[in-house]
Amino acid sequence: MKYGQLDDEGLAILFKALAHPVRIKILKHLLREDRCICGGIVNILPLAQSTVSQHLKILRKAGLVTGTVEGLSICYCVEKKGLILIREAIEALLTSNGGDENER
Repeated sequence: MKYGQLDDEGLAILFKALAHPVRIKILKHLLREDRCICGGIVNILPLAQSTVSQHLKILRKAGLVTGTVEGLSICYCVEKKGLILIREAIEALLTSNGGDENER
């Protein structure tokens, strides 16, 4: 899906998912490790597993993280297509005039 196919609400969900420092830390960790079970993420953060799971749920809903069941655990990895959508959205915003040139 390209940015042009993403409505404003979808774009807001992506940006909202990035609007918390814990979720940024989770994304950075997953990018370094390539993939990680929830317990491994909990070990790097000073948060309860339920709190980390809630942040992962938000990242999954936004399409920035995927999770696959492996036995009794869920293994998470970054969905790079979601990050590409964000980059495309920012590039599109920077190159558009937003419809009102007086705001510049």
